[in-house]
Amino acid sequence: MRNRVSRRPLTQVFKFQRIQEIGILLILFILSLFLSIATPTFLTSTNIFNILRAFSWIAISAFGISMVIITGGIDLSVGSVMALSGLITAMMLRANLGDFLSILGGLLIGAFVGFINGLLVSKANLPPFVATLGTMSIARGFCYGLTGGWPVRELPRSFMFWGQYDIPILGIGIPLPVVVMIILGIVVSLFLNRTVWGYKIYAVGGNEQAARLSGINTGRIKLLVYTLCGLLTAVGGLLMTARLGVAAPTAASGYELDIIASAVIGGTSLTGGEGTILGVLIGAAIMQVLRTGMVLLGFPAYWQPSAIGAIIILAIMFDQYRKKKMGLLR
Repeated sequence: MRNRVSRRPLTQVFKFQRIQEIGILLILFILSLFLSIATPTFLTSTNIFNILRAFSWIAISAFGISMVIITGGIDLSVGSVMALSGLITAMMLRANLGDFLSILGGLLIGAFVGFINGLLVSKANLPPFVATLGTMSIARGFCYGLTGGWPVRELPRSFMFWGQYDIPILGIGIPLPVVVMIILGIVVSLFLNRTVWGYKIYAVGGNEQAARLSGINTGRIKLLVYTLCGLLTAVGGLLMTARLGVAAPTAASGYELDIIASAVIGGTSLTGGEGTILGVLIGAAIMQVLRTGMVLLGFPAYWQPSAIGAIIILAIMFDQYRKKKMGLLR
């Protein structure tokens, strides 16, 4: 009879993560309070819904990458996959293949790139950084090669509906991408916390050797999370393309930084074994509020990547300090 990995350490981790979620939620509240006082336009309904819509596709992709990071991996290809998925869908739409087949094609190409990432990591034993750095360049190269560098325009309104429609709820128009984000967030959270697969994902990230000795197929788990990451990233790419109404080969450039930062700021540990979807959602909100706040405060746009990079470094330093205090690192 195979030994089971003890659930006690994971239970303790989950309790700590709940405390951490409260902490980052408090940071979001303080940041929002400061911006509402410092700028007269931050709390306007237009700005709030623009923030919600803008971070929805980032958060959806971050749901996927958080599962990868929980297993101890990383995926640098998410920005390129987001662009490629939107581009494939747009090209199929222009070829009059219909909304359903076009959207399905975009989702499948995202899942396929994720599947390739999983194969390279689990079967070829490549470091996740190297494997996904390569697929990032390949996917971006396909974006340029398929279009010759030109954007795909004049997309049908039936497709742009997914990114531009507001659902009237209690007299308030809620952006459809936000509704999709919430639904997917609930589904992924239930998957991680209420299924055997979710438990195995945390087990692999917590101690891969122990998980393997307990009978868990760690390679299969890695293949699963990378494929799901590609699929969720494709969903984000389609929503982004539908919102913009154009698919450009340069779309989502640098988004991998925001997506990874959303997961890390949300409490997903880069050393694996820790992370929650609620935390990732709050982390994505913090990222977008920061970006919007810097614009409203007149912070130069060219310096914004430097500020985001500094935030990522601080988040990682805090994570390392926290683990040392918990006795998980020497």
